[in-house]
Amino acid sequence: MKENIKIAVLAVIAAGVVFMAVSQRNDAAPPTTFAPLPQKAASTVTTAPSNTFDPLTPPAAASQPEPTGPTTSIGFATSSHDFGKIMQDSDNHYAFKFTNTGKEPLVITNAVGSCGCTVPDYPKHPIAPGESGELKIEYKPGKQEGKQNKTVTVTANTEPSQTVLRISADVQKGI
Repeated sequence: MKENIKIAVLAVIAAGVVFMAVSQRNDAAPPTTFAPLPQKAASTVTTAPSNTFDPLTPPAAASQPEPTGPTTSIGFATSSHDFGKIMQDSDNHYAFKFTNTGKEPLVITNAVGSCGCTVPDYPKHPIAPGESGELKIEYKPGKQEGKQNKTVTVTANTEPSQTVLRISADVQKGI
């Protein structure tokens, strides 16, 4: 009998906690009217995006919007550069030379380094067919040490829309 009373008291407490949590959430948000969801095929499974943090799930990669309009092509003189041996806390610069090899103006919409130590600078104006340009890279290794490999992802109105450039260096410890 005492066991049944304990279970009943715990059930009442649990119901009260749930009620308070739902009440607080509803007080913070305006009232919502719920309509029945349309029936879906049994083989289709969808989930709503979660706004909660789950430490076991990696964050979704930020996707760049696909460029719109006519596509063209880009040709880089080289898609990689090795700085060789460099010192920690140094500033290292390289310019990837490219040519618009297509028939439409080339528009680079973004260039992103794989880490904060690799900063690209790209032309913000359209590059006419047959014209060339430079995508400049500044690599500051900070306190990194040893062999380093970094990337720069270039997004443009090309097919495919992203091109990956690579840089590497052997970072030597400062004195």
